Order: sequence, then C-alpha cells, then structure tokens
Amino acid sequence: MEEPSVLDYVKSRLFPWKYPHLEIPPEPAAAQDGSVAPGTAASIIAPARQEQASAPEGPVASAVVKPQPEPAPAAPPAHWPWRSLLALALALAAQSSLAPRPVRTWTSGAILLLAAFACLVWAYLRKEWLPWLTSQHDDRSETLSDVDPPTIHLPYLITGALLTVVAFISFSGLLFTWLNLGLVLLALFFTARAFWHPDPQAQSLSQRLTDLVERIRRPKPIQISASLLLALGAVAIVAFFRFYRIAQVPPEMNSDHAEKILDVLRVLSGQTLIFFPTNGGREAWQFYLVAALHRTLHIPLGFTILKLVTASVGFLALPFIYLLGKEIGNRRVGLLAFLFAGIAYWPNVVARAGMRLPFYILFTASTMYFLLRGLRTGRRNDFIWTGISLGLGFYGYSADRILPLVILLALGLFLLHQRGREQRLFVALSTLALIFVSLVLFIPLLRYILAEPDSFLFRTLTRMGSMERPIEGSVALIFLNNAWNALKMFSWSDGVVWVISIPDYPALGTVAGGLFYLGAGLCLLRYLHKRDWINIFLLISIPVLMLPSILALAFPGENPNLYRTGGALVPVFLMVALSLDGLMHALETGLPGLMGKRFAWGLALVLFLWSSLQDYDLVFNKYFHQYQTSAWNSSEMGKVARDYIETLGSPDTIWVVGFPHWVDTRLVALNAGYPGQDFQVLFEDLESTRERTGLKLFIVKPDDEQTIQTLPILYPQGWFRTYQSQVETKDFLLYFVPPARP
Repeated sequence: MEEPSVLDYVKSRLFPWKYPHLEIPPEPAAAQDGSVAPGTAASIIAPARQEQASAPEGPVASAVVKPQPEPAPAAPPAHWPWRSLLALALALAAQSSLAPRPVRTWTSGAILLLAAFACLVWAYLRKEWLPWLTSQHDDRSETLSDVDPPTIHLPYLITGALLTVVAFISFSGLLFTWLNLGLVLLALFFTARAFWHPDPQAQSLSQRLTDLVERIRRPKPIQISASLLLALGAVAIVAFFRFYRIAQVPPEMNSDHAEKILDVLRVLSGQTLIFFPTNGGREAWQFYLVAALHRTLHIPLGFTILKLVTASVGFLALPFIYLLGKEIGNRRVGLLAFLFAGIAYWPNVVARAGMRLPFYILFTASTMYFLLRGLRTGRRNDFIWTGISLGLGFYGYSADRILPLVILLALGLFLLHQRGREQRLFVALSTLALIFVSLVLFIPLLRYILAEPDSFLFRTLTRMGSMERPIEGSVALIFLNNAWNALKMFSWSDGVVWVISIPDYPALGTVAGGLFYLGAGLCLLRYLHKRDWINIFLLISIPVLMLPSILALAFPGENPNLYRTGGALVPVFLMVALSLDGLMHALETGLPGLMGKRFAWGLALVLFLWSSLQDYDLVFNKYFHQYQTSAWNSSEMGKVARDYIETLGSPDTIWVVGFPHWVDTRLVALNAGYPGQDFQVLFEDLESTRERTGLKLFIVKPDDEQTIQTLPILYPQGWFRTYQSQVETKDFLLYFVPPARP
C-alpha cells in the first residue's frame, strides 16, 4: 500500500463514506536538533511544506510526501553446517571405537573414519568446512613480493670463520671451558652478523633503552581485556596439567635415571663433557640444566629435579607451537594448538619422564617456526634463528638429528612451488646462512665426533644396524612394517614401553584423534585444491619426524613409542587446531549474529572439556597406576634406609642384596639421600659384611630363598620383618642384625 498523502487525508475527512478513514498520529516530543520522528504526521507534512515553499507559485494538485526509510532487512536464515558436524561426529565415534577394550577390532573404526572423510569432502566442496587458510589467508603458493637483498658482510664472515677454526682447536680436550665457550659465542656473533639484515624501520638501541627507561618511570596501566584473560587462563590450565603432582607422577625411577644422576654428578665435579658416553651415549643439555638448578635452588638430586627440568622444557615448547599455529593460521589456531598440546596425554607423559625426550619437541617446534616464518616473510634473519635453534638442538636428544631432513623437506617443497628467480636466490643465500650458523654451534660436538665416532653413533647404529643385535628379516619389510605401526599409533597402539606410555593405548584421545584425522584430510584437500605447499609439508613432516622410531630396524619391538616420535606431535596438534578452527568458522558464518559465535565457542569448550577429562584420567590415573605396578619401589626402600641411617645405623652398614630383575640398588642409595653410592651386596659377598661392626640392615627380595636361608646362619642373632608396600606384590624383607655383644 502506497504512503497516504495530505490530499488523501483531506478527502477522508470531507468524504468519509467514499474514502478510507485516516488518522494523524500524535506528535512526539521534539528532538533537540529540531528533527521529527519518522512515520508521524509531522514527518509527513513537514517535507510537503518544505517542497511547497521551494516550489514555484501556482496551484498544487497534491502534497508530495517523503517516503519512510525501509525497515532493516531481516536476519538471514540459519544455515547449519550439518555436513561438517556429521563428519566430526563420525570421526569422534571412529576414534572412540578404536580405544582399548576386551574385544578390540579395527573394522568399525575404519568404516566410521571413511564415512567421516566422505562427509568432510562433501563439506569442503560445498565450501562449508574450510581450513582457515583457504577462507582467509593469501595463497602461499604465490611468489614472495619482497625479500631481503642478497648481501653478505665479508669482514664479519671471515672473522667468524677464523674464530670457528680457533674454537674447534680449543675443544681438543673434549670438555666445555669458559674459553672455548667464549670463542664459540664470538664466532656465532660474527657469523650471524655477516648475514644479518637490519630492519630500516627498527629503532636504534639507544632509543629502545630510552623508551624502556621511560616506561619504567611512567608505567602505563594494565588494560585487562578478554583476550588477556583468555591467554592467562590457557597458560594456567596448561601449567596445571604439566606440573600438578610432579613429584608423584610418575612415582619411581629406573636405571636410566640412575645413570643420569651420575652424569649430573660428573658435571658438578668439574667434568664438563661435551657428550656423555655412558648408557649408549647422551646429549648434554639436561645434565647441565639439572646441575644449574641444583646449584642455584639447592633442590636435592633425585627424581623430582629431573622431572622439573624436563617438564619445564616441555612447557617451553608450547609457546612455539602457539606461534606456529598463528603463523600458518591465526591466533585462534595458535591458541587451540597450545591448549590441546598442553593438556594431552602424549606430550605430558613425555615431559614428565625425567629424560631428555622433550628437547625433541622443543627444538622441532622452534626450528619449524623460524623456518616457516622466514619462508613466508622473506626475511633472512629468521633463517639465522633457524640455524641457532638447529645447532642447539644437537645437544638436546638424539632424535633431534632428524631435523636437518625436515628443513630440507620444507625448502624443497617451497622451491618446487616457487617461480621467482629472486626468491630462489633468497632461499639459497638464507640456507647458506642457516648452515653456517648451525655449524658454528655444532663445532664442539663435531670435535667430539671426530675423536669418538663410535661413542656418538652407538645408539643410532645399534638401532639401525646389527652392531648389538642382528637384523632379523628383510630390511625393507621391517621398515615398512615399522612405518605402518608408527602411523597407526595415533588411534591404535603407542607401543609397549611402560616407562613412557600406557602400553597399547592410542597416542591421541578421542577428541584430539578425531580432529587430527579431519585436519589431515583438510590439509590434503587444501593441497589438491590450491597447491598450498604448507599443507603437504605438514602431512609429510609427520612420518619424517617419526623416523627415529621407525628406523629401529634391529629392535622393531621398540617401535612405536611416544618419545622418539615426539617431534611429530608438533604438526599433529597443528592439524587438530586447524580442523577445529575451520569448524568454528563454519558455524560462525553459517549461523546469524552472535548465535554462530556462541555456538562455535560452546562446541569448542565442550570438546576441550571432554579432552581434558580424558587426558587427566590417562595421565594421573591409568598411567600412574600401571607405572606404579611395573616399577620397583626403590623410593620405599630408600625411605627405610634413610630412617635407619638417621636413627641407629650408618650408610656403611646397610645393604640391598642383589637379585636378578629386581631393584637398581643405586636408586635405593639415591632415594636415601646418598647420590652416587651403591648399597648393593651380592650373595657371594655376604660373608664380607661380617667385617663391619654395629647395627646392620639387609634388604632382601622375598623370592631370594638362598639369601633368606643364609643370613640367619651368618647372623643368628638377627630377625626378619616384612615391609608392607603401598603397592601390591612389592613387599620386601628387612633383616636386622643387632650389634655383637662384647
């Protein structure tokens, strides 16, 4: 119906039987600016009056009124991304069906997973569930528009090379000293400076110092925003999972921990080794960090200090995982990767084990971050940081030796998808900078390798070759079988090494596993559709980072495991985050207004809570209890020994009688507060204990019938007592011998 005019109103008044009855709405209060509300009589008549005033004189046929503004368009109808939600439900059901149970088959999980992939492809083709890169980011396959110029400062490079040679010579003693460490740092500075490209827009050092002093003098008030609260909450949640009950989970040390404490004692005694050849050879980072923490904070040497260091290293890897997520996606991708990797069973158990294992995760995350950022931005400085991360990683864990292959993979894929000559030259020169910088940091270890190659390569050669054990069967078939077992660890079995896993459990929980497979599918679809090299790199990097486990050709029973595959969790949890972020984006764009955003974040919160509860149970209940029942209770024996020494006895009159496949007697002494000592006495040496005077105490395994019969003969005045352990089947015997009467 057309808007009534003033003439229509007059006609309705003069001829009410002929025209519809019209009423003038009541006048509202005048606005302060003199305007009138639309839809009122004033709004209808006033424009007509203005037009009449401006119109030429003459008869007016009718009053022309200004039409009312059109009402706001109705909200678009809700478009539920039901294909994406169905794919998620099927993937979660598939991962859940593969979990350990009395009757366990893979058929139902495989069928559900194939159905989930089908729905995922459908959702992708309908542009419903897209990875964030597809819907928001520029195509990374495009040529870089701006790169650092190919410049090298030769005087700095020559100085760095000379210092590197001098540093190499100074490591002839195969020990770290303040002199050779200083030479390495100087060589690193000059080498990095030779390739460093200063930012022309960056502030000078004096200006930055002036700004820092000014901020200290006049601090700005901290603005508490929702993003800040979210970040602090995420850090608090992850810190809880990483450090909660750190002294109890896992509960007991094993022989490998005893060897590590001995290496720390070597450092504290002045043996600053470059590489520790004991127990198959170990890299140095962990031992120096434990020694520093012991010296500075006076934390006793034991299991807790080992776990504090490794848990902190694992925690330090998480910010790099966040930065990686932000680099390949957005802040939400980084936050989701940070959270899911922070609470997950896999990285949590690896970080708590008290071994060098989390260094693999840390240096994988940092190396990948700096490298991918450098390839995206065209900044050579990021390649220098990549070289520093790679060089430091050689002193972390033996699995870090695979990282050069990961770097070559990334560079090769980038160059295959790159067409610009200038950009190829940039990559070549930047790779040269990466190699030179990492080589400077590798100099101490290179010196050791040339002097002791067998010691450095022992662990690798015994797993890949037949140095310790012959390879049984075809090498190619063993490799393929190992690769298959490693790739299915995410949903089937993480191996049988109870020290650092729950045997035969999936490496990923229900939520993380389902999202990972969907994320892998999205990366594959993204690459096939857009030829974005980052996606295929993430996919291929997973089996490459698992090679330290896959290449256990002589010991296929050690594959898979959570520790030698630890670097692979970095791209795995990036895929978890990419898939969840893409699903949240589908909900936010498919549902109108705040409804989509609230539903997206609500779904993410439900999935995160589900994953948190499951991972908490896996780490603090299942893993703790199976570890407790598998490990020998050296802590309880150590407590008995400590109480005995502090009351009536001495460390020279207590013995643990050695028995095959029983407790490591060095751990009993360590738990008693005597690191580096060994309370062991062999059965054939029991007679020699009679030379000691005073009260004596023997700790005996209940199965050791020979010792149980011999001790009363040697010491008829003594008596046995059974120590009731907190763990069933872990009881042990105490044989007390009072001092001989004069």
